Amino acid sequence: MYQIPRATPEATGVPSKAIFDFIKRLENYQIPMHSLLLARQGKLIYEGYYAPYQGDTLHRMFSISKSFTSIAIGLLVQEGRISLDDRIIDYFPEKLPEEVHPWIAQMTIRNMLMMQTCHTSTTYKIDPDKDWVESFFTTKPSHEPGTVFIYDTSSSHTLCALVEKLTGMPMLDYMRKKFLNQIGFSKDAYIIKDPFGTSMGGSGLMATPRDLMGFAMVIWNGGKLNDTQMLPEKYLEEAISYQTDTLMNGPVLSECQGYGYQFWRIPHGGYACYGMGGQLIIFLPKYDLICVTTADTQGIQGGNQLIYESLFEEILPKLSQPLPEDSQGQSELEDYTRKLKIKPLQGELFSSLMASLHQKEYQLIENLSGFLSLSLEFSSDNKEGKLYVKDKRGLHTIAFGLGKILVSDFPIYKQRCATSGIWTKENALYIKSHLIDECIGSVHLKLVFQEDRVNVYMKKIEETYFNEFTGFLYGKVKY
Repeated sequence: MYQIPRATPEATGVPSKAIFDFIKRLENYQIPMHSLLLARQGKLIYEGYYAPYQGDTLHRMFSISKSFTSIAIGLLVQEGRISLDDRIIDYFPEKLPEEVHPWIAQMTIRNMLMMQTCHTSTTYKIDPDKDWVESFFTTKPSHEPGTVFIYDTSSSHTLCALVEKLTGMPMLDYMRKKFLNQIGFSKDAYIIKDPFGTSMGGSGLMATPRDLMGFAMVIWNGGKLNDTQMLPEKYLEEAISYQTDTLMNGPVLSECQGYGYQFWRIPHGGYACYGMGGQLIIFLPKYDLICVTTADTQGIQGGNQLIYESLFEEILPKLSQPLPEDSQGQSELEDYTRKLKIKPLQGELFSSLMASLHQKEYQLIENLSGFLSLSLEFSSDNKEGKLYVKDKRGLHTIAFGLGKILVSDFPIYKQRCATSGIWTKENALYIKSHLIDECIGSVHLKLVFQEDRVNVYMKKIEETYFNEFTGFLYGKVKY
């Protein structure tokens, strides 16, 4: 079984202090990091996880999935099953409308890899209850394909469907047979499926950060594992190269450098696999450096850019040839790494109202969320709490720590979460729940108590679900 070679940072010319400064800078930006891995000269030199995340915790990788789909397409090209200039409609006659729009008819696999489709946005989001692949062919196009870059996740989803149709197996299983098993890819890893059974090749990969690093090493080595060519070299060269500009549509400045085949071009002559919320594989060939991150930058303006800039400014200028071993610096870095965790909210942990609010039930007026009542309960030491919310489905519990994180299942959706709370005022309780499962994001609740009344402001920062936890609630004490 392949194991990523390891070395100390100094052995590859990276000061341990530079890595420490990189980590601290991300903390100063208050970015909720989940993992950080660094490799140089083909060796893993740093690996850190933020509790409750651990090395074997599967993480939602969002659009890094697209780069996996691209590699699967490249493997089909190598096998002679497809050509990049094939029309996509020729592979899905059963999904086509009676009259196919000419722009859809002329769209090629290459157009789709380059995000130069004829759609302005992801087609299946228009009506998620209808066949997601079919929507790619039935949604009215907005422009001629092969002209401009517009990010379209339904393109990647349809390419994944193509892989699964031609191979007769889930895309990840196909890739396991071709090369993922050989690099020790997690046996528990999977790709979430759409409601119609197709793997979400645009956003659904669940894997570990170390899986990403193993994947990255093969890409880095031109498709080779040791001396064996695992991936098509010519396709890979094209995939990571500049194919189209992203000047008008790059999410952040560092992603306005161009696009290949489901890979982004970035500054310093690099390229990247990019996933929403800070899921990144950053390749910097000039510096012989790979950086893998998982995080939740949603809701932080320019959050991904802060990760790029921190790497560029804290690590790159300090690289050199092999350095003398720095045992003290390495020890300090290791000690700090062991203590990494998602930080609880910082602020006041006690209110004199806690005793009077304990188990007091508030009847809510009619609201869009459908919640009927809520109540609070605090532990005897006032270091933990539970918010109970009732609707027609039953009673739902959000457990939170005060001065610490509590890990539990978020109600209704049964997604693992890490939750804490603080008192922003004597009568105002703020609860933040980090979603750390197939859903990555956060749910925020602020409860303001006034005499016998409660006002609640709810906000979710998550792409698809948790809509009940958006908006306002108002209630009075139930006597």
